Amino acid sequence: MTGSTIAVSSAPAGLRDLWVGLDVEVPVVSGGRLPYVNLDNTASTPAFRVVRDRVDAFLEWYASVHRGAGFKSRVSTEAYEVSREIVRAFVGADADRDRVVFTKHTTEAINLLAAAIGPSDTDRIAVSVMEHHSNMLPWRRLGAVDYIETDADGRLRLDSLEDVLRRGNGRVRLVALTAASNVTGYVNPVPEAARLAHAFGARIVIDAAQLVAHRPIDMRPHDDPAHLDFVVFSGHKIYAPYGSGALVGDARVLDGGEPLLAGGGAVQIVTRDTVMWERAPDRDEAGSPNVVGAVALAIALQAVAELGFDAVEQIEARLTERALRGLAAIDGVRVLGSASPDRLTDRLGVMSFTVDGMHYGHVAAALSYEWAVGVRDGCFCAHPYLLQLLQVDEATTERARRDIEHGDRRGIPGAVRASVAPYNTVDEIDRFLAGLQAISRGEMRSTYVQDRSTGAFDPVDWKPDWSTAFSVVGAVSEGR
Repeated sequence: MTGSTIAVSSAPAGLRDLWVGLDVEVPVVSGGRLPYVNLDNTASTPAFRVVRDRVDAFLEWYASVHRGAGFKSRVSTEAYEVSREIVRAFVGADADRDRVVFTKHTTEAINLLAAAIGPSDTDRIAVSVMEHHSNMLPWRRLGAVDYIETDADGRLRLDSLEDVLRRGNGRVRLVALTAASNVTGYVNPVPEAARLAHAFGARIVIDAAQLVAHRPIDMRPHDDPAHLDFVVFSGHKIYAPYGSGALVGDARVLDGGEPLLAGGGAVQIVTRDTVMWERAPDRDEAGSPNVVGAVALAIALQAVAELGFDAVEQIEARLTERALRGLAAIDGVRVLGSASPDRLTDRLGVMSFTVDGMHYGHVAAALSYEWAVGVRDGCFCAHPYLLQLLQVDEATTERARRDIEHGDRRGIPGAVRASVAPYNTVDEIDRFLAGLQAISRGEMRSTYVQDRSTGAFDPVDWKPDWSTAFSVVGAVSEGR
């Protein structure tokens, strides 16, 4: 799965045809249009062309799954279950001891796992401060949470994990850890964390949402000390934005407890007074499943494997190095975490930064409206980690909380985030840097106003008509 079948020398031009929508032009405030530059890949990725095309082909055969006797139902059921096997193989899960549950996304996958584990009055969950809220808030519902700290640079401290496990004295039953941060891009030492967790009798769940499209994932055999008990990820992070994700892990846990969703397909038999639940994955896929999304995810995983993680890593490292060197050359720009272009092996192409004297939302809006560069701004659903990296004190945080209570979101601390994918080009990185350089100097073509209730910035004298790009209204008559 790590071998490259596409020459790196052909990148990125030779790769861009693999994705949908990369050459779309968008309007800018100066008039005219520019090709859109997507540097918001950490949030969501565009679809692979092969995913779109194979999904379109599958829709000719789509029907209900599992209990339908008709030919199309049997075809759909086969496609759904083969997709499950492709997911299992992609992450190296055990065919006999692990289950693959299809979900809407990573967030649902973690909540399903939390429901299977269930609350405890005595046990504890170890959670890193780096986590996306999706891998933090569900664990708070189960009981006591102990936080694994990071160093001054924002990297995970394994000694903090060991200290949490040691102090837990056998009561820490699960370690929840992101494989890669969605704020700094740091790739965590997952095998070492797994060994520590198992040495103290805990299981480990890895949020692979940010890693899955960039580096290979191997859950390893169950008797390996570095085995991963659970892995979760989303299709929209790996070029399959069709509303599917996956929870992969130990059947002994997933077959027990009360399912998060109760309904059709999750049961073996129901009487007026009793219910006999199915085993996983069926017990956790109540209702009509997203068969199309599962098929899309499976096709995307195969496409990434064929592309090769060696090629992906080399291309993204080249783009990340260029971006980091460019950011370092712009006065007033501060990258959160490490800004070193010489240490790329333990990070992805995710760069969060601030610009002195400017609101992060203002920077992001100007990049979009004036340079056609799409980035992310805000707290990235990782508030504790971001506030720590920004060195925001408690008084500032409390003031922001009070303002939010009164409908004012203008003062929420935050940053700008740019993130790369293998289809991005050097020219796109250079346009991003040129735009940021101009913005940092105050060289903007429009005046911007901030909305009190949302905190977002928009030009005061220009607004595009979004419906000219795409509109749901009239879609039926246009499609005839």
